[in-house]
Amino acid sequence: MKNYRTPSLVINLKNYAEIYSNYSLDISKISESVANETSVEIIVCPPNPVLSKIIDIVNIPIYAQHVDDSKIGSSTGSIVPELLKSINCPGSLINHSEKRIPLDEIERLIIKFKEIELTSLVCAQSIEEVEKIAKLNPDIIAIEPPELIGSGRAVSKVNPKIISDSVGVVNQINNDIDVLCGAGIMTAEDVSIALELGSKGILIASGIIQAKDWKNKIIELATPMKNYL
Repeated sequence: MKNYRTPSLVINLKNYAEIYSNYSLDISKISESVANETSVEIIVCPPNPVLSKIIDIVNIPIYAQHVDDSKIGSSTGSIVPELLKSINCPGSLINHSEKRIPLDEIERLIIKFKEIELTSLVCAQSIEEVEKIAKLNPDIIAIEPPELIGSGRAVSKVNPKIISDSVGVVNQINNDIDVLCGAGIMTAEDVSIALELGSKGILIASGIIQAKDWKNKIIELATPMKNYL
């Protein structure tokens, strides 16, 4: 049973200076407010040092930005899946473009996530990678062409085919897997096009974090999703 809803607006805070100190909590509270106002599923991925604190304060899904294929115990510096479970973190990004891992590690993490009932959101850079990952049966795949990440050039406009093709490939393998898209998304129009192409939501970072008004930008990007609730 899925512990998230679609369409989903997934906000990766990365390590931008704009979210240092208590600003990670501030944007998470704003996201919670917009989620309550719009009924859209908003998921925030803060840096791991503040993960537990934010989970304890807000009532929207808070995912980790990365998890390691490591074991409980002698794994200093690693973020293990069981640790996420213990702090009520419901899921994590896996294989983000900035933190890529081998396919066999992705597979082991997906298996572990299923065992302990965490949501796996696995990133892919190409149709070929989407197909390989889909065969491992994650919960969500996010297609993000790396050349468009942070570019302000929306994947839904610059390369719409990679979204529709990703959806088609995944549906042929397992139509229970949800496909999101990211890279360069900036406006409500970008989101609308992505949803029309079959995406179940978006994964976004700088388009929100570097906006002058976080709440207005989150509302803008969430609004097109209301038509798909």
